[in-house]
Amino acid sequence: MLALVSRRLAGLLVTLLVVSLLIFAVMDLLPGDPASIMLGTSASPETLAALRHDLGLDQPLILRYGRWLAGVFMGNLGQSYTYGVPVAGLLVERLAVTLPLALLAIVLSMLIAIPLGVAAASRRGGVADVIASVFSQLGIAVPAFWMALLLIILFSTTLGLMPAGGFPGWSSGVWPALRALLMPAMALALPQAAVLTRVTRSAVLETLHEDFTRTALAKGLSARKVLWRHSVPNALVPIFTILGLQFTFLVAGAVLVENVFNLPGLGRLAYQALSQRDIVVMQDVVLFFAALVIIMNFLVDLSYLAIDPRLRKGL
Repeated sequence: MLALVSRRLAGLLVTLLVVSLLIFAVMDLLPGDPASIMLGTSASPETLAALRHDLGLDQPLILRYGRWLAGVFMGNLGQSYTYGVPVAGLLVERLAVTLPLALLAIVLSMLIAIPLGVAAASRRGGVADVIASVFSQLGIAVPAFWMALLLIILFSTTLGLMPAGGFPGWSSGVWPALRALLMPAMALALPQAAVLTRVTRSAVLETLHEDFTRTALAKGLSARKVLWRHSVPNALVPIFTILGLQFTFLVAGAVLVENVFNLPGLGRLAYQALSQRDIVVMQDVVLFFAALVIIMNFLVDLSYLAIDPRLRKGL
């Protein structure tokens, strides 16, 4: 077990290094000069050259990459060109919005998808199965940003029950902050719940036809007990796989939804940094998203060993 974890950790570090190099190279190829954007078109060539020197933009690519990577390992993510503050503080501040939003969305997705998927599998061809099929098709077809606009029209404009956007901050209280995140979380959760419903239905259906299920039924256990004690636990591996992928998508893919609801999260920060050509912020945010995806995949792989004891036999 220890050897397996060590190999996976080594692979994780190598992957992060390769991804960091790709991110830095791609950001360097983006059009536009940060110094020109910061000083404007009226700046003199001498002033532009001086600012480029202060920012280190006149150094070779490999030196700038090494300096940036060393700073990342030391916890120094650099300073934002636009905001004039350390990027680490910006990430922590914006993560306080994006992380609760993603967690709330994944909880809502699970509460909708797992019961619906299990009900559809246990009553194949019935009403629950039809509802799950229609919900899955609609949820997959409707993008998250369009779902966000529909929710605003329904709950804010028409019914007046929820705020249309903005975030009051956690200092205003837990409930006002969660209330501001509820509609964005629902907009993110519904498309993901549609995918998770399909995966749950397929995984549970597969376990219902296994020998251990028929054996449990032959021993006299009720269909309900067989479903929740045997079928559903053995269907958790594909469900956990999708949940891990969905969580990283919800954190990294909330750019459009955060902009629709005007939420000061990581997604909005990435969009603003891109529009303002703030390379330092862009590099750090994209690297954070990439590291989150890689680390989450690593944790999902480890969770397989805890969920399915059969996978530990070959170690």
